[in-house]
Amino acid sequence: MTTVVLNRRTLLAAGGAVLATGISGLPVPARAEGLAPTPSMRGGTNNYREGAPVVERIGKGGFWMTGTVRRAGDGAPLAGQRIQIWAHTTEGRENDPHSHGATLTDKNGVFRLEMPQIVPVFGQPHGHLAYDSDEFKAVFLRPVMRSAKDTSLEAHFVLQPA
Repeated sequence: MTTVVLNRRTLLAAGGAVLATGISGLPVPARAEGLAPTPSMRGGTNNYREGAPVVERIGKGGFWMTGTVRRAGDGAPLAGQRIQIWAHTTEGRENDPHSHGATLTDKNGVFRLEMPQIVPVFGQPHGHLAYDSDEFKAVFLRPVMRSAKDTSLEAHFVLQPA
């Protein structure tokens, strides 16, 4: 016969287990309620070009810019959202028109755009991304790469309705 010892430690452990897993004992699914919107980053608007065209690829490619776009609050993926991308690359400077392009998110809120290799400017290899349509508040991102040798960079947007 098993003896159950009820003391402060076992009661706290049991209470914590119920809180973590719910009364059913099954894990509670993660919820995105209250998902905060992404703030714009300082320097994100540098060399932004309003209305950059949607393109299949920027330049000759070789580097991938990827990410997701979700709605603030519930975290729902947002399809058909336009993301503009530009950077200082092996084929041009970030202020050159041919270094800019835009892409649209798929049904899962995912975007991908191939572009030339990003190279450091002012000592930092970085990209620029923007969401700038009317449905949600504008967000400008300027993620920095860990290494100039990286061949991809990802950025994620959580958008707040305008």
